[in-house]
Amino acid sequence: MTNACPGTLGFLGFGNMGLAIAAGLLDRKIYPPKRVLVFDPESARQAAARGMGLRVMETPRELAAASDTLMFAVKPQVWRAAAESLAGALREDGLVLSIMAGVPIAALRTALGGKAKVIRVMPNTPAMVRAGAAGIAPGPGCGDADAALARTIFEAVGVAEIVKEKDLDAITALSGSGPAYFFLLVECLTKAAVAEGLDPAVAARLAAQTALGAGRLLMESGEDAAVLRERVTSKGGTTFAALETFRARNFEETVLAAVQAAAARSRELGK
Repeated sequence: MTNACPGTLGFLGFGNMGLAIAAGLLDRKIYPPKRVLVFDPESARQAAARGMGLRVMETPRELAAASDTLMFAVKPQVWRAAAESLAGALREDGLVLSIMAGVPIAALRTALGGKAKVIRVMPNTPAMVRAGAAGIAPGPGCGDADAALARTIFEAVGVAEIVKEKDLDAITALSGSGPAYFFLLVECLTKAAVAEGLDPAVAARLAAQTALGAGRLLMESGEDAAVLRERVTSKGGTTFAALETFRARNFEETVLAAVQAAAARSRELGK
């Protein structure tokens, strides 16, 4: 069963994240290729869009004028020039989705002329394998239908939650930066297993599969992480010994400090 979205969707910028989102939308038949529009100055990205059957536009203004929903997927350092170049080209009843880190809704609305409906989204890189986690924050003037459309788009590549914009710093620290935390843990586990004598290639495969399996079990079982942890921890057993070492070395406090540091940096970037 599909939940098709109306109108056209334009991508202003078609890097890895834009391509991943577009691929998910096509695969789930949420948009047909002819209703997905792209502008990107790089010829390789234009070729990728054409290879998916998407319509490549000549200019950003042409894209904006033809898009019922416009996704800002440009690099944050060039967002202001990109937004100001669209002045007067946006549809009056159009919706803007922004996946640009650190760009507040108010700043983007101002650059677009002050009246645009903007929804800010914090996705993450596992969207590239349809396992993303996104926070969606509707701005002023956005209705339930706008939020529902944004949610449908991002659920094509994972899970999505509707939140307030103030929550996006925490979401950046949790799921935006979060994949790197798990990659680091897998790196450390692999090195530790090699130190115990395991072949590096075997250790890397088993560590990656363990991370995947734990995540799937957590999502598909519907049970809390604490419950699953306790279920595999026998008093005095091997898992118990490992977890006691984590506790003794302040693992929880380290994770708390890391997330707080990421959230603080996200707030700084948004100023």
